Amino acid sequence: MRRIIDNDHLTMAARVVVGVVFVSASVYKIIDPGSFARSIWYYHLMPGSLINLIALVLPWVEALAGLGLIFGFLYRGAIVWVNVMTVAFIGALTLAVARGLDIDCGCFKAADDIDGSALQPLILDGALLLLIMQLWFSRSRRWMCGRK
Repeated sequence: MRRIIDNDHLTMAARVVVGVVFVSASVYKIIDPGSFARSIWYYHLMPGSLINLIALVLPWVEALAGLGLIFGFLYRGAIVWVNVMTVAFIGALTLAVARGLDIDCGCFKAADDIDGSALQPLILDGALLLLIMQLWFSRSRRWMCGRK
């Protein structure tokens, strides 16, 4: 099992997939933080005073963590951040599904309306978490820049 987890090609593929997901998820949020703030508000999980700050900061953290995975720059920190964000996203989506909220998750585009289902992104985040766990346990350091 350790040979599979430490496989250089599997680890690189997982780094690229997870990194591209996080970078692409951040683009629309960076471009339109107002719509992303609305998406956060639809979850009804945070105080209104924090929503704008989160809408401005979170997309940049997503982008930097994704780039850190892809290029292997500050790699362990990037893994920690994508793990924390993915678990938080899964928690928020689970609560939305449990409460029966009909919302757009705001994952890859900022929501302009509240149509959508949180169930599909929840399943996709679960699959993403499996890739992140592979990165977490892999000892492969091939094709990385900077400090690990």
